[in-house]
Amino acid sequence: MTTTAAARVTERATTDPVTTAEPVSAPGPARRRISARVRILLWLLLVMAVAFAAVATTTRSILLRDVDSRVSGLLAQEAGEFANFEERGVDPETGRPFTDPGRLLWVFLQRQYADPDEELMGLVERPGTDPAKIVQDREIPVRLPLHRDSAARSEIFASADSTGTLHRSAGDIRWAKVAIARPGGEPEAAFVVAFHPGREQDRADQVFRILLAICGVALLMTTGIGWVVAGRILKPVRLVRTAAAQLTEQDLTRRIPVRGHDDIASLAETFNAMLDRLERAFAAQREFVDDAGHELRTPITIVRGHLELMGDDPAEREETVRLVTDELDRMSRIVEDLLLLAKAERPDFVTPEPVQLAELTADVFVKARTLGDRHWELAEVADGEAQLDPQRITQAMVQLAQNAVQHTVPGQSVRIGSRVAGDRVELYVADSGPGVQPQDAEVIFERFRRGTARRGTRGSGAGLGLAIVRAIAEGHRGGQVRLRETAGGGATLVLTLDLVSDRVPDLVPEPDRT
Repeated sequence: MTTTAAARVTERATTDPVTTAEPVSAPGPARRRISARVRILLWLLLVMAVAFAAVATTTRSILLRDVDSRVSGLLAQEAGEFANFEERGVDPETGRPFTDPGRLLWVFLQRQYADPDEELMGLVERPGTDPAKIVQDREIPVRLPLHRDSAARSEIFASADSTGTLHRSAGDIRWAKVAIARPGGEPEAAFVVAFHPGREQDRADQVFRILLAICGVALLMTTGIGWVVAGRILKPVRLVRTAAAQLTEQDLTRRIPVRGHDDIASLAETFNAMLDRLERAFAAQREFVDDAGHELRTPITIVRGHLELMGDDPAEREETVRLVTDELDRMSRIVEDLLLLAKAERPDFVTPEPVQLAELTADVFVKARTLGDRHWELAEVADGEAQLDPQRITQAMVQLAQNAVQHTVPGQSVRIGSRVAGDRVELYVADSGPGVQPQDAEVIFERFRRGTARRGTRGSGAGLGLAIVRAIAEGHRGGQVRLRETAGGGATLVLTLDLVSDRVPDLVPEPDRT
């Protein structure tokens, strides 16, 4: 096929809708996953195997280097002793210096003692034949000693080097030679010291094999110990995985048992904390839905009932529209309050900034006075600065004032004030109404709950006001709202927040003006 034809075929294949459809392939077998326990163990074994191999190889190299160093020193020592004897020695029979090389070699060799793997010999030249050998009367534990290997002796005697290594099938030989030359002529004899390093090298190899065996046993023991230890360490991780697989929206109660104080225990604690947050979030969601359905059901029923019974009388229609509009407004307030409580779970619900407490208290008092015909009093005003969200705090204080209005009658007093108590600031609203029963002290701050002593009052709220106040208080660091006893009757609701004094400038950051 030519290039042009191929191009046309390719273009046609890419534009044809039938050919561009990808074939549906049958799902292949799932890839088998290797567990973290196995992977940790494999990496551990790999690292240890490399480390053991390096130790064994290095040990063998050091031993072989020691053998080589010792042999070199021995050869140099024997050669030096012979050279010194040749220079200064005298024939014991004549008392004069040696004149015959053979006699020199024989006398020297009679006074030496060779190591087990060492050979000392003298070689005397014989024209046309192998050099004659003068050796000690001893056997060495090697397969083919040098004094019995004529070819090796001839090679060493003819070599121009003074030391070297002779490689043979019967075993290597390290040798050193001191030539005895004729006056002004070629060497006619030589002293040779030979060493067979085979046994020394075999010892090094034996140590190497022993180290490998020990390393193998250590790897087997490491495999067993590592498997057990990795299992114990990773057990919380497996529990996390199992718990995550078993979690459902209906059951978020499962937790991971925490043991120890290591990173795995921290992981389990973090996972449990995440489950706590999830459980609270789902509980808040369900509570929100349940509360909304419960509170909206009543006004919806009222609206439906009036609309179904509405007749043709204009006055009756006007009254029905008024009642329906009132219920719709109440439904709208309930929805807005529920949305506000849902927003309280967000981290940006409050945005603290430095606020002057005196100015904030005065603003709250001015706004609260318009809520009803009551005897309003500005009891006291705190002096200082606090880190808080002025809009949310104003909203909470106005809600407390509205709650006081609902549970008092015209002419009764409502006091608003703020004061500093240690390192905290208290903003409060006190009324002279019927008060709150002790068993209702905590109930009144829950959603859609009202105190038993106040159920007969004129308030028509859904029971979300004080819940909103608590959400705003708890949105500030260390904030809370509490009910306190009131002298002479009534109720005092106190909003307590952490105080940031203007006497500590490093704790009062300047607001961002950019």
